[in-house]
Amino acid sequence: MEWKEIMDKEEHSFWGLLGMELISVDKQMVEIGLNADERHLNSMGIVHGGVLSAMMDQSMGTLVASVKGRLGVTTHLNVQFLSPMHKGVLKVSAFPLHETYRTMTLRAEVRDAEGVLGCISTATFRVPKA
Repeated sequence: MEWKEIMDKEEHSFWGLLGMELISVDKQMVEIGLNADERHLNSMGIVHGGVLSAMMDQSMGTLVASVKGRLGVTTHLNVQFLSPMHKGVLKVSAFPLHETYRTMTLRAEVRDAEGVLGCISTATFRVPKA
């Protein structure tokens, strides 16, 4: 599956609903951006943890596709929230940690425009049989 085809599908999925933007992708790192606005906030006025978790999950899944050449599914996601994130530009970066034939373990982090670390995540993905 080509990147253009994947991104065309993403625009009409949860990715598009949240407003995520692919910044860069290769086999060592994926970066995704989001301009957080009112719709991304919780009742406390900070970016909802589900939005941050989705950003990290999506960035790691995109990295899996980059490395494995096909899409995988999340089998485990661990998130630690460190600092509240507010409206504005957020960027998530994902990096590989470990790889086997059909699984990958990765890490991701979300930072705001000032570089404040908002949350970190690790996840394991499984690539279904072809």
